[in-house]
Amino acid sequence: MAEWPYVKEELNMPVKDDVIICENVKIWHPDLCNMYGCEIGEGTSIGAFCEIHQDVIIGRNCRLQSFIFIPVGVHINDNVFIGPHVCFTNDKYPKAGGDWKLYRTTVKAGASLGASVLVCPDVVIGKNAIIGAGSVVTKDIPANELWVGNPARFMRKL
Repeated sequence: MAEWPYVKEELNMPVKDDVIICENVKIWHPDLCNMYGCEIGEGTSIGAFCEIHQDVIIGRNCRLQSFIFIPVGVHINDNVFIGPHVCFTNDKYPKAGGDWKLYRTTVKAGASLGASVLVCPDVVIGKNAIIGAGSVVTKDIPANELWVGNPARFMRKL
């Protein structure tokens, strides 16, 4: 693990000490990100105003734009692009109190999610899949396919 490229104390930033950050990671505005208990792979770039929760794993050479929310239960493989304002969810039936069930979500290597995509819980986005801007992903997306819309629907093979 590389040395942290910023002086945390000077920035008073919300990136916690339990975040594992590999070499050559670029967090454009670490004072404007909230990250804890996650792992960021080598060569990944993260924009401002991102929130990444505990147990999230982000692979190598990913590009995360600004204003992204990634809760517990999400695993993002290598070489993934995530556009601005993408939101992942991890509970099919959210409520303010009581029991809840965590659902996992996986984004496979080389996938690309356009701006403002909403990813519902318990889905797998396949290798090299592309999700168009503004789409709502409600089910698994096969590898090498383009999906768009609300709900996201198949457009063509890539």
